[in-house]
Amino acid sequence: MQNQARKQITLYSDGSSLGNPGPGGYGGILEFKGKRKEYFGGDIHTTNNRMELQGVIEGLKLLKEPCDVEVISDSSYVVKAINEWLAGWVRKNFAKVKNVDLWEAYLDAAKPHNVHGTWVRGHNGHPENERCDELARNEAERIKSTL
Repeated sequence: MQNQARKQITLYSDGSSLGNPGPGGYGGILEFKGKRKEYFGGDIHTTNNRMELQGVIEGLKLLKEPCDVEVISDSSYVVKAINEWLAGWVRKNFAKVKNVDLWEAYLDAAKPHNVHGTWVRGHNGHPENERCDELARNEAERIKSTL
């Protein structure tokens, strides 16, 4: 049986926290054939790395079928973990790894997909990264204002 060609999805994501830990937010954009969907969310007490990763997880959870996904992020932590570190972490049962709950959620969300990370420099004029940063910061500020 022939494998059907998977949809090529670009997932842009960014995270932000006001204080580390503190109120935080994530923002993302899913892009497929010129169509875009923005999403965002946050947490009352979190870290920047947690929000960076949560943004990727939430984007993957929005996909309704197996896809080839390029994750574009300014978080070297997220990109290197996806591309290099994760397989070793799983082999060692996440010994001495932070954010195990989120990495397990990532593995679950990523399971049906082929995912590859691409790092971009943050705050460097990349339009989608700047928009994700804006979504993440706005959510963090909104949460902070409710405390």
